[in-house]
Amino acid sequence: MSATHEVPAFSAIAAPGIRARDVPLFKRPFDILAATAILLAIAPLLALIALTIKLGSRGPVFFRQERVGRNGSPFTMWKFRSMYVDAEARLAGLQGASERDGVCFKMRNDPRVTPIGRLLRRSSFDELPQLFNVMLGDMSLVGPRPALPREVAQYSAHDRNRLAALPGITGLWQVSGRADISFEEMIRLDLAYIRDCSLLTDLRLLLATVSAVATARGAY
Repeated sequence: MSATHEVPAFSAIAAPGIRARDVPLFKRPFDILAATAILLAIAPLLALIALTIKLGSRGPVFFRQERVGRNGSPFTMWKFRSMYVDAEARLAGLQGASERDGVCFKMRNDPRVTPIGRLLRRSSFDELPQLFNVMLGDMSLVGPRPALPREVAQYSAHDRNRLAALPGITGLWQVSGRADISFEEMIRLDLAYIRDCSLLTDLRLLLATVSAVATARGAY
């Protein structure tokens, strides 16, 4: 797990233009019903992935990491492990190789990723355990992706406006190109989603996610 960084509450860092707002009323019941249905449908797949990871490399099946949620509140996010167990320790030596502008580290041929992990990332199956984060209320099915504390520590006041919403498994920038989208464009798309959040928008983005996952555009 990454080192803990102190993140100010959203109300103390929000910039003009976006106000901290309540979670839309449709979010929680829709998330619970949809996440439950998905988990029941993919239970055999989850078991198969867990077995494959365990046989593929040394280490646990799941990877947990502190992320920054709504209003700057930290939470533990779950993923299927896609990297070798010493990945965090090797990150500092790779920072200069990031292929994405801004504060988010992205590297297309990251040597820390296991062979099985590359397949999981291309398919986005490594994100499936976040359905449990949705059930716990830490995340929503749709929303801005949860950032690392070290990333949020570098945010401008404008960037921190994306913390107004529950973080999501998928969202507007994920279906628009994922890692191929610049940091500035990601912020713009996240804020656009927060302004126009609705049940219809979430349904459309979930359907678009199926296409984005199938093409694997920007997934690495």
